Amino acid sequence: MKKKVIVISLGGSLIVPNKINIEFLTKFKKALIKNKKKYKFIIVCGGGKTARNYIHALDEEKTKKKEYFQGLLGISITRLNARFMTYFFGEDTHQGIPHDMKTIKNLLRIHDIVFCGALRYAKKETSDSTSAKIAKQFNTDFINLTNVKGLYNKNPKKFRSAKFIPEISHKNFLKIAKKMKFKPGQHFVLDQNAAKIIKKYKIKTYILGQDLKNLNNVLNNKHFIGTLIS
Repeated sequence: MKKKVIVISLGGSLIVPNKINIEFLTKFKKALIKNKKKYKFIIVCGGGKTARNYIHALDEEKTKKKEYFQGLLGISITRLNARFMTYFFGEDTHQGIPHDMKTIKNLLRIHDIVFCGALRYAKKETSDSTSAKIAKQFNTDFINLTNVKGLYNKNPKKFRSAKFIPEISHKNFLKIAKKMKFKPGQHFVLDQNAAKIIKKYKIKTYILGQDLKNLNNVLNNKHFIGTLIS
């Protein structure tokens, strides 16, 4: 039986909230290994707080290339996180961390689990857009793991009255994403361009939190707590 490819965006806030989250990552590793008999996984690592620290350090710079430099810093951190995750899983790809789709495809022929960060610089994109593009390339589902249990109508970390949204259409999700102005290092469940990509190509997308029972349930077509965008 040919294994289905699943794309998972692993938020940097889950890898390194303040220090490397070994407890969570150990559970994440077990969850993937448990399911790799029927799936191959492409894990796109985000930059999280580490990337934002570097990005915001350039906020006061007046250079015209500021946003470009901030983007490059973000990409570098996502690739560092991807390299760490590769080693954490006891792998060494020898080829380094993928910088393009071709390398991902080649590695996927050999490995059941492939890690990458953002592939290349693009204006107004985060690693979310990378994940969406990869899901489109492999014609598969996209799972976004983040530090909230799914989509809310406003930031649940700031507003107690925030309402959880278990299911939403691609069209309505894009409306929410477009209300925010993009900025490097932004912190939203998916960036604006990723929202456009999943709508255009009708990519089934899941937003899940830190409880990895929900990841396992999605992979096994069971009830889960999270948000489905479809």
